[in-house]
Order: sequence, then C-alpha cells, then structure tokens
Amino acid sequence: MWQTVLAELEGSFRATPPELMAVRIVAALLLGAAIGLERELHDKSAGLRTHILVAVGAAVFGLIGLELVALAGLQDGQQQLDTLRLIEAVTAGVAFLAAGSILRARGEVHGLTTGAGMWLAGAAGLACGVGLMGLALMATGITIVVLWLFKSLSNRIGRR
Repeated sequence: MWQTVLAELEGSFRATPPELMAVRIVAALLLGAAIGLERELHDKSAGLRTHILVAVGAAVFGLIGLELVALAGLQDGQQQLDTLRLIEAVTAGVAFLAAGSILRARGEVHGLTTGAGMWLAGAAGLACGVGLMGLALMATGITIVVLWLFKSLSNRIGRR
C-alpha cells in the first residue's frame, strides 16, 4: 500500500522527493515542538501545538515555493522565484499570529517572548522546508538557550 501511495506522490512533486519532504516537515515539527515545549512548561498561552503548527506551516510554504519553481512546461522568463517574497509572506503571517499573543494589562505588556518564539518557530520551519536544517537546528538551539537559561537572569535583573 505504501508503495502505491509513494508512487502516486512521486508524480506530483518535481523539486523534492516525498520522502525528503517528509523528513523536512518532521524536522520542522520537532524543532517547533522544542520551542513550544519550553513555552508550555512555563504555562504560556501559545505552547506546544501552536509552535508545532507555525513551524510545520512555514516548512510547507517553503516546500511549495520550491515546487512552484520546478513546474514543468513553462518557458524561460515565465516564472520567477522571489525568495524574499516567500520569506516575507511567511514572516508576515507568523507575525500576525504572534501579535495576537501579546497582551497589555494594567500598564504591563505580556506575551512578547511567546510571540518572538512563534516568529522564530516560523523561521526554523521555513529553513527546514527549503533544506537548511542545520540553520534551523542552530536557531532552535539558540532560542531554547535564550528562553530557558536566560529566564532566570532576566528575572534577577527585573527584581532589582
């Protein structure tokens, strides 16, 4: 059965084999989960599932961009990949979601770090989608270090 499914998928994709797409999407899932788990452990509004969906969605948009470039039957000059537009579209969409996680109550702003984590989960997902998994892994690692280790430092500074 799986061979039939894979055979069907093979004809659908031009730039990236379905097995590699799956690896990239799973990588985005895992990296989004790593960021989301940290947020979940600190009982933040956007947690595990939100960060996973942001990262996977961004990876899928990256893969779609690669596939559009590889469409068969187009003459030279009929198609252009504007990678900056792809990055901007994903960034704007994630920023819109992240902005929804930011609240202002009693003169204090809450949710900025969660919003930034969502934004970074989107960047890591997009990096996975276009095949830059090393970059995605480094960015996720740095994000977790900042979220986890720098939290206590930030709290100490805030108390003074």
